Amino acid sequence: MTELPKSTGAPAHQNVTFPSGGSTAHGYLALPPSGRGPGVIVIQEWWGLTDHIADVADRLAQEGFVALAPDLYGGNVAHESEEALRMMRDLPVSRGVELLSGAVDHLLSLPEVTCDTVGAVGFCMGGGFVLYLAAADPRVSAAVPFYGVIQGDLPDFTRLEAQVLGHFGELDQSIPRQTVDRLADAVRQQSGGEPDFRFYPADHAFFNDGRPVYDAESAARAWASTVPFLRERLG
Repeated sequence: MTELPKSTGAPAHQNVTFPSGGSTAHGYLALPPSGRGPGVIVIQEWWGLTDHIADVADRLAQEGFVALAPDLYGGNVAHESEEALRMMRDLPVSRGVELLSGAVDHLLSLPEVTCDTVGAVGFCMGGGFVLYLAAADPRVSAAVPFYGVIQGDLPDFTRLEAQVLGHFGELDQSIPRQTVDRLADAVRQQSGGEPDFRFYPADHAFFNDGRPVYDAESAARAWASTVPFLRERLG
């Protein structure tokens, strides 16, 4: 989590507002060509709501989903890793989950959304928030963390309803395999579910095509399993 993506100099992508966590939240909404489809929350990396995250939402929309990327930083985008770390630490996990649950409220209220549960896909910080959100909100039925960073204690998975498909890099020193194994054990023991955690010959942030660590083959493999997983769980 130390390299700067291309897009951090640009403003956050925002095209919708909605009530969330007692305030007005902003986000980026992408609709499928048909205009309707299952809903998916896309959760940002620690950089903010960047070009990359908006592009993921657009790609999901092209696959038939209504994708909403909530802006957890209120329009701010980090320009360097130290700033990104500060912004991530300034967002308490409980507040992030509150804002994300508000985004779920908004997504499920849209007439374009055709299901009564949502998927959640997130990256780095956002991958961790996928797990925190799914653990707290049973309306999340499909959770897809990409190299998810857990901040502090593991979530309490006793209320988890979602199936979990996770993607991790074998070369990612910030999330060693032992950490992922502990996470998998917690999911199994507390929820009774069986997470599907997959490893790729790649580093952290291998899915972000705006970074030098981008691994096209690993990213393609992870995407090729994510889309059918979401379709199966969301209908």
